[in-house]
Amino acid sequence: MASELVSNSLIGSSQAMKEIYNDLPRIAQSKATILLRGESGTGKELIAKLIHKNSRLANKPFITVNCAALSESLIESELFGHEKGAFTGALHAKKGRFELADGGTLFLDEVGDLPLPVQVKLLRVLQEMRFERVGGMESITVNVRTLSATHRNLEKAIEEGSFRKDLYYRLNVIPIELPPLRERREDIPPLIDYFLNKFNLENENTVCLSRDLVNFLTRYDWPGNVRELENCMERLVVLAETGTVTLDTIPIAMKTYFDDIRDVTRIRRTGPLASFSDRMDEMEKEALENALELTAWVQAKAARMLGLSPRQVAYKIKKHKLVHKK
Repeated sequence: MASELVSNSLIGSSQAMKEIYNDLPRIAQSKATILLRGESGTGKELIAKLIHKNSRLANKPFITVNCAALSESLIESELFGHEKGAFTGALHAKKGRFELADGGTLFLDEVGDLPLPVQVKLLRVLQEMRFERVGGMESITVNVRTLSATHRNLEKAIEEGSFRKDLYYRLNVIPIELPPLRERREDIPPLIDYFLNKFNLENENTVCLSRDLVNFLTRYDWPGNVRELENCMERLVVLAETGTVTLDTIPIAMKTYFDDIRDVTRIRRTGPLASFSDRMDEMEKEALENALELTAWVQAKAARMLGLSPRQVAYKIKKHKLVHKK
Protein backbone atom coordinates (compact mmCIF):
# COMPACT_ATOMS: atom_id res chain seq x y z
CA MET A 1 0.00 0.00 0.00
CA ALA A 2 2.83 2.40 0.93
CA SER A 3 4.65 1.77 -2.34
CA GLU A 4 1.44 2.50 -4.27
CA LEU A 5 1.06 5.84 -2.48
CA VAL A 6 4.65 6.76 -3.38
CA SER A 7 4.37 5.73 -7.02
CA ASN A 8 1.07 7.56 -7.48
CA SER A 9 2.50 10.81 -6.07
CA LEU A 10 5.78 11.12 -7.97
CA ILE A 11 6.31 12.00 -11.60
CA GLY A 12 9.27 10.82 -13.67
CA SER A 13 10.91 7.70 -15.03
CA SER A 14 14.60 8.67 -14.96
CA GLN A 15 16.95 6.17 -13.34
CA ALA A 16 17.96 8.63 -10.62
CA MET A 17 14.34 9.16 -9.56
CA LYS A 18 13.46 5.46 -9.84
CA GLU A 19 16.15 4.68 -7.26
CA ILE A 20 14.67 7.26 -4.90
CA TYR A 21 11.12 5.93 -5.46
CA ASN A 22 12.27 2.37 -4.74
CA ASP A 23 13.91 3.36 -1.44
CA LEU A 24 11.15 5.63 -0.14
CA PRO A 25 8.75 3.01 1.31
CA ARG A 26 11.52 1.39 3.39
CA ILE A 27 12.91 4.76 4.47
CA ALA A 28 9.44 5.98 5.42
CA GLN A 29 8.74 2.95 7.62
CA SER A 30 12.01 3.39 9.51
CA LYS A 31 12.59 5.77 12.41
CA ALA A 32 15.81 7.11 10.91
CA THR A 33 16.59 10.81 10.54
CA ILE A 34 16.62 11.87 6.88
CA LEU A 35 18.62 14.63 5.18
CA LEU A 36 17.24 15.69 1.78
CA ARG A 37 19.84 17.38 -0.42
CA GLY A 38 19.55 19.14 -3.76
CA GLU A 39 19.20 22.48 -5.49
CA SER A 40 16.28 24.77 -4.75
CA GLY A 41 13.12 23.66 -6.52
CA THR A 42 14.03 19.97 -6.87
CA GLY A 43 11.12 18.78 -4.70
CA LYS A 44 12.66 18.23 -1.28
CA GLU A 45 9.50 19.25 0.59
CA LEU A 46 7.38 16.94 -1.60
CA ILE A 47 9.64 14.00 -0.72
CA ALA A 48 9.49 14.94 2.96
CA LYS A 49 5.68 14.93 2.86
CA LEU A 50 5.65 11.56 1.09
CA ILE A 51 7.97 10.07 3.71
CA HIS A 52 5.56 11.25 6.41
CA LYS A 53 2.46 9.99 4.55
CA ASN A 54 4.05 6.57 4.05
CA SER A 55 5.25 6.31 7.65
CA ARG A 56 3.65 4.98 10.82
CA LEU A 57 3.07 8.63 11.75
CA ALA A 58 0.85 9.41 8.77
CA ASN A 59 -2.13 10.34 10.97
CA LYS A 60 0.04 12.53 13.23
CA PRO A 61 1.13 16.16 12.67
CA PHE A 62 3.51 17.15 9.87
CA ILE A 63 5.01 20.51 10.85
CA THR A 64 7.32 22.57 8.63
CA VAL A 65 9.71 25.36 9.51
CA ASN A 66 11.82 27.24 6.95
CA CYS A 67 15.07 27.94 8.77
CA ALA A 68 16.19 30.46 6.14
CA ALA A 69 13.05 32.58 6.38
CA LEU A 70 13.43 33.54 10.05
CA SER A 71 15.93 35.81 11.76
CA GLU A 72 18.24 34.48 14.45
CA SER A 73 16.15 36.27 17.09
CA LEU A 74 12.95 34.51 15.94
CA ILE A 75 14.09 31.02 14.95
CA GLU A 76 14.68 29.85 18.54
CA SER A 77 11.19 30.92 19.57
CA GLU A 78 9.68 29.28 16.47
CA LEU A 79 11.41 25.97 17.17
CA PHE A 80 11.12 25.77 20.95
CA GLY A 81 8.34 28.24 21.82
CA HIS A 82 8.42 30.98 24.45
CA GLU A 83 6.83 31.94 27.73
CA LYS A 84 4.80 35.08 28.35
CA GLY A 85 7.12 38.04 28.91
CA ALA A 86 10.20 36.21 27.58
CA PHE A 87 10.96 39.21 25.35
CA THR A 88 9.35 42.43 24.17
CA GLY A 89 6.11 41.56 22.41
CA ALA A 90 5.74 38.12 24.01
CA LEU A 91 2.25 38.85 25.37
CA HIS A 92 1.27 35.19 25.60
CA ALA A 93 3.01 31.85 25.97
CA LYS A 94 3.49 30.10 22.62
CA LYS A 95 4.23 26.51 21.66
CA GLY A 96 7.13 25.98 19.27
CA ARG A 97 7.25 23.71 16.25
CA PHE A 98 8.71 20.81 18.24
CA GLU A 99 5.72 20.84 20.59
CA LEU A 100 3.29 21.17 17.71
CA ALA A 101 4.93 18.18 15.98
CA ASP A 102 4.89 15.99 19.12
CA GLY A 103 4.09 12.42 18.09
CA GLY A 104 4.59 13.25 14.40
CA THR A 105 7.15 14.69 11.99
CA LEU A 106 9.06 17.98 12.00
CA PHE A 107 10.49 19.11 8.64
CA LEU A 108 13.44 21.51 8.98
CA ASP A 109 13.70 23.12 5.54
CA GLU A 110 17.02 24.85 4.69
CA VAL A 111 18.59 23.53 7.89
CA GLY A 112 22.00 24.65 6.59
CA ASP A 113 20.98 28.26 7.29
CA LEU A 114 20.55 27.78 11.05
CA PRO A 115 22.72 30.11 13.16
CA LEU A 116 25.41 28.31 15.21
CA PRO A 117 23.85 29.09 18.64
CA VAL A 118 20.57 27.50 17.52
CA GLN A 119 22.45 24.52 16.08
CA VAL A 120 23.77 23.75 19.58
CA LYS A 121 20.25 23.74 21.04
CA LEU A 122 18.84 21.73 18.14
CA LEU A 123 21.50 19.07 18.64
CA ARG A 124 20.52 18.70 22.28
CA VAL A 125 16.84 18.33 21.39
CA LEU A 126 17.59 15.70 18.74
CA GLN A 127 19.70 13.75 21.22
CA GLU A 128 17.45 14.02 24.28
CA MET A 129 14.03 15.05 22.88
CA ARG A 130 13.88 17.56 25.71
CA PHE A 131 14.08 21.39 25.80
CA GLU A 132 12.88 24.54 27.53
CA ARG A 133 10.85 27.31 25.95
CA VAL A 134 12.56 30.68 25.58
CA GLY A 135 12.26 32.41 28.97
CA GLY A 136 11.06 29.20 30.63
CA MET A 137 12.49 26.82 33.24
CA GLU A 138 10.22 23.80 32.75
CA SER A 139 11.75 20.95 30.76
CA ILE A 140 9.44 19.77 27.97
CA THR A 141 9.74 16.27 26.52
CA VAL A 142 8.57 15.39 23.00
CA ASN A 143 8.68 12.45 20.60
CA VAL A 144 9.35 13.78 17.11
CA ARG A 145 10.77 12.35 13.90
CA THR A 146 12.96 14.93 12.19
CA LEU A 147 13.39 15.34 8.43
CA SER A 148 15.78 18.02 7.17
CA ALA A 149 16.58 19.58 3.81
CA THR A 150 19.26 21.86 2.43
CA HIS A 151 20.65 23.13 -0.86
CA ARG A 152 23.96 24.00 0.81
CA ASN A 153 27.19 21.98 0.79
CA LEU A 154 27.24 21.11 4.50
CA GLU A 155 30.67 19.47 4.28
CA LYS A 156 32.12 22.77 3.07
CA ALA A 157 30.15 24.65 5.73
CA ILE A 158 31.74 22.41 8.40
CA GLU A 159 35.21 23.26 7.07
CA GLU A 160 34.34 26.96 7.15
CA GLY A 161 33.04 26.69 10.70
CA SER A 162 29.45 27.68 9.92
CA PHE A 163 27.89 24.25 10.57
CA ARG A 164 28.54 21.85 13.42
CA LYS A 165 30.00 18.47 12.55
CA ASP A 166 28.13 16.69 15.36
CA LEU A 167 24.81 18.11 14.16
CA TYR A 168 25.65 17.07 10.59
CA TYR A 169 26.11 13.46 11.64
CA ARG A 170 22.93 13.56 13.70
CA LEU A 171 20.90 14.81 10.70
CA ASN A 172 22.65 12.84 7.96
CA VAL A 173 21.73 9.28 8.97
CA ILE A 174 20.06 8.60 5.60
CA PRO A 175 20.88 11.18 2.89
CA ILE A 176 18.67 11.48 -0.19
CA GLU A 177 20.17 13.38 -3.12
CA LEU A 178 17.60 14.91 -5.48
CA PRO A 179 19.08 15.57 -8.95
CA PRO A 180 18.39 18.86 -10.75
CA LEU A 181 15.93 18.77 -13.63
CA ARG A 182 18.69 19.32 -16.23
CA GLU A 183 20.14 15.93 -15.23
CA ARG A 184 16.85 14.08 -15.83
CA ARG A 185 15.44 15.69 -18.95
CA GLU A 186 13.34 12.61 -19.75
CA ASP A 187 11.14 13.61 -16.80
CA ILE A 188 10.31 17.04 -18.25
CA PRO A 189 7.54 15.95 -20.72
CA PRO A 190 5.57 13.95 -18.11
CA LEU A 191 5.97 16.81 -15.63
CA ILE A 192 4.63 19.23 -18.25
CA ASP A 193 1.60 16.97 -18.79
CA TYR A 194 1.01 16.69 -15.04
CA PHE A 195 1.14 20.45 -14.42
CA LEU A 196 -0.99 21.24 -17.48
CA ASN A 197 -3.68 18.84 -16.26
CA LYS A 198 -3.51 20.31 -12.76
CA PHE A 199 -3.80 23.95 -13.81
CA ASN A 200 -6.33 23.29 -16.57
CA LEU A 201 -8.63 21.80 -13.93
CA GLU A 202 -8.05 24.68 -11.53
CA ASN A 203 -8.69 27.32 -14.22
CA GLU A 204 -11.35 25.47 -16.25
CA ASN A 205 -9.17 25.67 -19.35
CA THR A 206 -7.95 23.20 -21.99
CA VAL A 207 -4.45 24.41 -22.87
CA CYS A 208 -1.98 21.95 -24.37
CA LEU A 209 1.50 22.34 -25.88
CA SER A 210 2.68 21.43 -29.37
CA ARG A 211 5.31 18.74 -29.70
CA ASP A 212 7.85 21.32 -30.90
CA LEU A 213 7.23 23.45 -27.81
CA VAL A 214 7.61 20.45 -25.49
CA ASN A 215 10.89 19.54 -27.22
CA PHE A 216 12.03 23.15 -26.90
CA LEU A 217 11.30 23.18 -23.16
CA THR A 218 13.02 19.82 -22.69
CA ARG A 219 16.29 21.32 -23.96
CA TYR A 220 16.18 24.12 -21.38
CA ASP A 221 18.29 23.71 -18.21
CA TRP A 222 15.55 24.94 -15.80
CA PRO A 223 17.80 26.59 -13.18
CA GLY A 224 14.76 26.85 -10.88
CA ASN A 225 14.12 23.14 -11.42
CA VAL A 226 10.63 21.64 -10.97
CA ARG A 227 9.33 24.74 -9.21
CA GLU A 228 10.25 26.94 -12.18
CA LEU A 229 8.65 24.48 -14.62
CA GLU A 230 5.48 24.40 -12.51
CA ASN A 231 5.27 28.20 -12.44
CA CYS A 232 5.81 28.35 -16.21
CA MET A 233 2.96 25.90 -16.86
CA GLU A 234 0.60 27.79 -14.55
CA ARG A 235 1.31 31.09 -16.34
CA LEU A 236 0.74 29.44 -19.72
CA VAL A 237 -2.62 28.01 -18.67
CA VAL A 238 -3.75 31.34 -17.22
CA LEU A 239 -2.52 33.55 -20.07
CA ALA A 240 -2.87 31.39 -23.20
CA GLU A 241 -5.95 30.96 -25.34
CA THR A 242 -7.73 27.63 -25.15
CA GLY A 243 -6.18 25.06 -27.47
CA THR A 244 -2.65 24.17 -28.53
CA VAL A 245 0.16 26.61 -27.73
CA THR A 246 3.09 26.64 -30.17
CA LEU A 247 6.38 28.55 -30.23
CA ASP A 248 4.64 31.10 -32.48
CA THR A 249 1.61 31.58 -30.23
CA ILE A 250 3.28 32.14 -26.85
CA PRO A 251 1.25 34.72 -24.84
CA ILE A 252 2.65 38.22 -25.26
CA ALA A 253 3.17 38.56 -21.49
CA MET A 254 5.52 35.54 -21.58
CA LYS A 255 7.41 36.40 -24.76
CA THR A 256 10.44 37.88 -22.98
CA TYR A 257 10.68 34.83 -20.72
CA PHE A 258 10.62 32.45 -23.69
CA ASP A 259 13.09 34.62 -25.61
CA ASP A 260 15.48 34.24 -22.68
CA ILE A 261 14.97 30.46 -22.72
CA ARG A 262 15.66 30.43 -26.46
CA ASP A 263 18.83 32.50 -26.04
CA VAL A 264 20.41 30.45 -23.24
CA THR A 265 19.44 27.17 -24.94
CA ARG A 266 20.98 28.31 -28.23
CA ILE A 267 24.22 29.29 -26.46
CA ARG A 268 24.38 25.91 -24.74
CA ARG A 269 23.79 23.97 -27.95
CA THR A 270 25.61 25.95 -30.62
CA GLY A 271 27.77 28.63 -28.99
CA PRO A 272 31.57 28.55 -29.12
CA LEU A 273 31.63 28.21 -25.31
CA ALA A 274 29.81 25.64 -23.24
CA SER A 275 27.07 26.90 -20.95
CA PHE A 276 27.87 27.48 -17.31
CA SER A 277 26.19 24.21 -16.28
CA ASP A 278 28.14 22.28 -18.91
CA ARG A 279 31.42 23.75 -17.71
CA MET A 280 30.55 22.94 -14.12
CA ASP A 281 29.70 19.36 -15.10
CA GLU A 282 33.09 18.97 -16.77
CA MET A 283 34.88 20.38 -13.72
CA GLU A 284 32.90 18.06 -11.44
CA LYS A 285 33.71 15.05 -13.61
CA GLU A 286 37.44 15.88 -13.68
CA ALA A 287 37.59 16.39 -9.90
CA LEU A 288 35.72 13.12 -9.33
CA GLU A 289 38.02 11.18 -11.67
CA ASN A 290 41.12 12.59 -9.97
CA ALA A 291 39.84 11.75 -6.49
CA LEU A 292 38.92 8.20 -7.50
CA GLU A 293 42.32 7.62 -9.09
CA LEU A 294 44.17 8.99 -6.04
CA THR A 295 42.15 6.71 -3.71
CA ALA A 296 42.32 3.59 -5.92
CA TRP A 297 38.55 3.91 -6.44
CA VAL A 298 37.71 3.56 -2.76
CA GLN A 299 34.56 5.63 -2.85
CA ALA A 300 34.48 6.39 0.89
CA LYS A 301 37.98 7.88 0.70
CA ALA A 302 37.13 9.82 -2.46
CA ALA A 303 34.04 11.18 -0.71
CA ARG A 304 36.13 12.48 2.21
CA MET A 305 38.61 14.07 -0.20
CA LEU A 306 35.83 15.86 -2.08
CA GLY A 307 33.79 16.81 0.99
CA LEU A 308 30.84 14.68 -0.17
CA SER A 309 28.94 11.72 1.21
CA PRO A 310 29.65 8.22 -0.22
CA ARG A 311 26.08 8.18 -1.59
CA GLN A 312 26.73 11.45 -3.44
CA VAL A 313 29.93 10.02 -4.94
CA ALA A 314 28.11 6.86 -6.06
CA TYR A 315 25.40 8.99 -7.68
CA LYS A 316 27.94 11.18 -9.50
CA ILE A 317 29.85 8.12 -10.77
CA LYS A 318 26.60 6.95 -12.39
CA LYS A 319 25.80 10.46 -13.61
CA HIS A 320 29.13 10.81 -15.44
CA LYS A 321 29.19 7.12 -16.46
CA LEU A 322 32.63 6.56 -14.97
CA VAL A 323 34.10 3.04 -15.03
CA HIS A 324 36.95 1.70 -12.93
CA LYS A 325 39.63 0.54 -15.34
CA LYS A 326 41.64 -1.92 -13.29
